[in-house]
Amino acid sequence: MFFYKFCFYFMLFLIYSIAGWIMEVIVVAHEKKKFINRGFFIGPYCPIYGFSAVIMTFILGKYQDDPFALFILAMVICTFFEYVTGFVMEKLFKARWWDYSNKTFNINGRVCLENSVIFGVLGCVVIMWINPLLESLLLMIPENLLIYVSSILLIAFLVDNIVSFKIISKFSSYFSSEEKDNTEEINEKVKDTFKKKSFFNKRLFEAFPNVKSILPEIKAKYEEQKRKLKEKIR
Repeated sequence: MFFYKFCFYFMLFLIYSIAGWIMEVIVVAHEKKKFINRGFFIGPYCPIYGFSAVIMTFILGKYQDDPFALFILAMVICTFFEYVTGFVMEKLFKARWWDYSNKTFNINGRVCLENSVIFGVLGCVVIMWINPLLESLLLMIPENLLIYVSSILLIAFLVDNIVSFKIISKFSSYFSSEEKDNTEEINEKVKDTFKKKSFFNKRLFEAFPNVKSILPEIKAKYEEQKRKLKEKIR
């Protein structure tokens, strides 16, 4: 029974991850006038949408009849996941993958009010209309078939995680090898070098064209702290 429930919610997670990927592809295609495979993974999914949707399914179901509370809580949950994801990715790979510093009411460039409002609206749509439909459709699938299909998809997803992680991890060594202070020069050199390595690396840069090293930013903060410490000692 536990494994069936796990498979059930994994399928729900995967559906929302794919839906998030489709949504991002459509938005970027409208802006860039071409198809770009969004996300960190090789497969067509953005897990942050899947995780957020499943968490909301567990927590916000009881607010289905209260749109205002649902909107606020969905906005908070999704914004939290986006912030944590951005923070963890920066710490792991020494690179910033998106930056909302130029948008009004942002927090450290990782999240912004505009996106949070969109997340709140999408959360209401998911919990009030889409989720009940998807759950009813998944319940119609025979238990053995659901377990079999979800197990295959889970294996494929885990393999994708491993491969994608190895690809992205190379950013750390490339960024760390540069000692120059010019962020733009570092970014361009790393991009030009890394894009030539393989198809998957090129796809990653197309998905996140604004990726940049945060090492100069870290160095600047360190120098500022050192300067303040010297002033206190004096």
